[in-house]
Amino acid sequence: MKDSSPFIVTISRQLGCGGAYVGQQLARRLNIFYADREIIDEAAKRFSVLEEDLKSREEKKLSFWQSFIRSYAVTPDAYVPPRILPPSDRELFQAESDIILRIAGEREAVIIGRCSDYILRDHPNHVSVFLHADAAFRRARLEKLYGVSAEAAEKMIVQSDRERTLYHRAATGREWTDVRRYDISLSTGKAGVDRTVDLLLNYIRDLKR
Repeated sequence: MKDSSPFIVTISRQLGCGGAYVGQQLARRLNIFYADREIIDEAAKRFSVLEEDLKSREEKKLSFWQSFIRSYAVTPDAYVPPRILPPSDRELFQAESDIILRIAGEREAVIIGRCSDYILRDHPNHVSVFLHADAAFRRARLEKLYGVSAEAAEKMIVQSDRERTLYHRAATGREWTDVRRYDISLSTGKAGVDRTVDLLLNYIRDLKR
């Protein structure tokens, strides 16, 4: 890669595969910006809502009732008591897209999730990564990280996979787990999270030569 644009790594990941840890370590070892919570923080400020409220929407579609409330509230002949409405899926996607594009235009960074691989698909100095793992590895990691049972971890995985699939399909028209979307796909369950960082570093350094 010889383009002068800031170098960007985007990481899409399955819940429980260690994607956030890999992203943090990769950014630290490349000495570049790690973009995750900052995106939520800025988006929350744009919509004047709590950061926690948007974090619960991470790569999820609005529920039917939330969508209904939004559409009903703007019906001129219907009275609805004043309330703070959540941003729509499209509004949130557009806000996060603007923030991600700004980051990618200003500095080198590792950006986690939020369809960033799709948003930056035309960025000339971008490497997109997809991290996944087998169900047993993901369950064990969630049990350890959150202190939950194997059954609870399994439910978290099923729900997260379903919600991310629906969100990505609605936002991009593409399948989230289609590895053809990405420059490189790795199983953290086979390589281990630390070895995954090493493998990605070697791949990136070869590209940047």
